[in-house]
Amino acid sequence: MPRFDRYLLSQLLGLFGFFSLVLVAVYWVNRAVGLFDQLIGDGQSAVVFLEFSLLSLPNVIRLVLPVSAFAACVYAVNRLMQESELVVMQATGFSAFRLARPVLYFGLIVVAMQLVLLNHLVPLSQARLADRSAEVSENVTGRFLNEGRFMHPAKGVTLYIREISPLGELNDLFLSDERNPAERVVYTARKALIVRGDTAPRLVMLDGAAQSLSRDDSRRIALTRFSTFAMDLSGIVAPSEGRARRMRELTTLDLIQADPAQIEAAGETPERFRAEIHSRIAGAFLGLAAPLLGFAALMLGGYSRFGLWRQIAVAIVLLIGLQLVNTAATGALLREDGLWPLTYAAPLLGCVLSVLLLWLAQRPRRLRPAPAAVAEAAA
Repeated sequence: MPRFDRYLLSQLLGLFGFFSLVLVAVYWVNRAVGLFDQLIGDGQSAVVFLEFSLLSLPNVIRLVLPVSAFAACVYAVNRLMQESELVVMQATGFSAFRLARPVLYFGLIVVAMQLVLLNHLVPLSQARLADRSAEVSENVTGRFLNEGRFMHPAKGVTLYIREISPLGELNDLFLSDERNPAERVVYTARKALIVRGDTAPRLVMLDGAAQSLSRDDSRRIALTRFSTFAMDLSGIVAPSEGRARRMRELTTLDLIQADPAQIEAAGETPERFRAEIHSRIAGAFLGLAAPLLGFAALMLGGYSRFGLWRQIAVAIVLLIGLQLVNTAATGALLREDGLWPLTYAAPLLGCVLSVLLLWLAQRPRRLRPAPAAVAEAAA
């Protein structure tokens, strides 16, 4: 690779890393606030919050990479133009297409990263996130057990725990079970534990008593003391069942190799699987179209000590238009699976516009005549 290409590519990669870090941090913090309220409010630990946050990172990175690549390219070209480095290269005979070669290398690097994220890392993280969400939803301690307040984990069930120890022991438990219309049972225990059962968790109560009140005309009360009593919580917590993978949780290789049974289990059609594969591949090439479009738009301007603000504004407008095209294609694909060729419209349009702008940038510019020359010609 020539020295100029290495120099510009290093500038682009350094700025790309900076903008990616900033955008990922902003986007992640915005999502983490809601995630924190949800998990911590449900009684989950900070470790669970950290795990969920890390599992959401691949999808966040996938969203911001094209934008950070565009921002890095625009910032680098504007700075090099202000410092006359690109002007010197143009004066030595470099055309706009030749100057765009390191940007093309940079875009292909971003495309490679996007392909890995979209086709492998994001589906794996989404699958793991769905599994952990299901586990958390089945976690009785996290969902229902909070110390110092009365809770109603199911209809007809009232639960109170004075204290939950760091080891997960439930101290001074009160449980009222009114699910049986003919009888009300109240359990009290000095200590209790949650243990895993075959189909649902079990509540093991130690050193307690069970008071049963019949609701017939006799209104009899029976008191039974026990040292150990196990209660099945299947009526409170739904038994765990196998969960079929959804389409977004499958890697692209799994989508290609999926048999009709797997497609049916995911609740989709073969055409929808095919459209998802094309959507992932086309989405990766936005990482090439975005920086090329930004570079080509800035090459329309010449040297100016005030910067290329008009060209930067044009580049931003073009990027927004490209995103609108991509959004419209995605919406059309959701309505009709057979329209999967539209997923390539946005990256293809971006590349075509980039070539057109580079061609315009290297055309000879007609200089405006000086005012004195215009007056003399008129005389």
